[in-house]
Amino acid sequence: MHVVLSGYYGFHNVGDEAILFSIIQALKSHKPDIEITVLSNDPEYTEKTYSVKAINRWDLKAIFSLMKRADGLISGGGSLLQDITGMKSIPYYTGIMKIAQTLNKPVFVYAQGMGPISKPINKWITKSILNKVTYLSVRDEDSQRLLKEIGVKNEISLVPDPVMGLTADSFSNTWVQKQNFERPFISVSVRDWPSDVDFKGKIGGALDDLSRSGYDIVFIPMHGEHDFHTSKEIAGMMEEKSVIAPYDAEIQEKISIIGESELLVGMRLHALIFSAISHTPFVALSYDPKIDAFAGICSQPVAGHVKEDNWGSQDVITSVNALLEDKSRTITELQQKVSPLQTAAVHTAEIVIQKLS
Repeated sequence: MHVVLSGYYGFHNVGDEAILFSIIQALKSHKPDIEITVLSNDPEYTEKTYSVKAINRWDLKAIFSLMKRADGLISGGGSLLQDITGMKSIPYYTGIMKIAQTLNKPVFVYAQGMGPISKPINKWITKSILNKVTYLSVRDEDSQRLLKEIGVKNEISLVPDPVMGLTADSFSNTWVQKQNFERPFISVSVRDWPSDVDFKGKIGGALDDLSRSGYDIVFIPMHGEHDFHTSKEIAGMMEEKSVIAPYDAEIQEKISIIGESELLVGMRLHALIFSAISHTPFVALSYDPKIDAFAGICSQPVAGHVKEDNWGSQDVITSVNALLEDKSRTITELQQKVSPLQTAAVHTAEIVIQKLS
């Protein structure tokens, strides 16, 4: 059995790389001898990191030839079908699906987050392609609702993000021990985002107060140097000391660092997911509906939205204190929310394997 994986892979974004890692692990857990080829922006890195085959995601001729030999295409996970970050994503990812469909290969949409989709042409393209896929699954109710609104008639399964299928207990790091922290630490995941609101100043102010109340502050850059620069910018706004973890640390190491923290204050979706699978409470800061959706699934607070000016540093602090006031109860409730999602996340791969068989 040979499957092709299409997604935002090979761009060194920890969240998307974690999705790829999770899907590969889940597929191999159900079929150890499965052959996997990834469409990657950095094929050499992908092959070396995940012990799979990879080809250049931009080489359409090679992709067409590959799909002829493959048994099916898996598209996702991640937020692939959206036009908020540009006009190329939907034509590209649906184009890859169209190649597979033209060759009569089954297409599996794997736990994707859909939207926002604002352009009428993109809504039509998405509807047309998704109505012809073999299996369609999304990771939240908002995505499911959006697809129904634009006219997708295909059955839409609601499944957890693939990364929820990872077991954090098996991951470790040596970085935390080398820091010799004398106090418990709070982990922080931030990203840049266009906004007229000084959300970075609000975050920095909250982190200063948390530092004064007895916590060390550790930034975890999730998207390589991009998030490192944003972390450094906010750290520079702070009066108190903070530390930035290595931006090039492996996925497992970043999961472990977040798991050792008292709590995460996070913007990046997969930082929140890393926190959830580590049973570490989190306070979300939203820039996208997917953040609100996941925080809702885990019953964790959203302290503010980066484009809204109706919150401040104190809202973050209040949310943190509420979670840590009875931390054992908070962790128990989070475990109860997360445990069934972890089981269900691995089941998505089982469905794909069954349909291919």
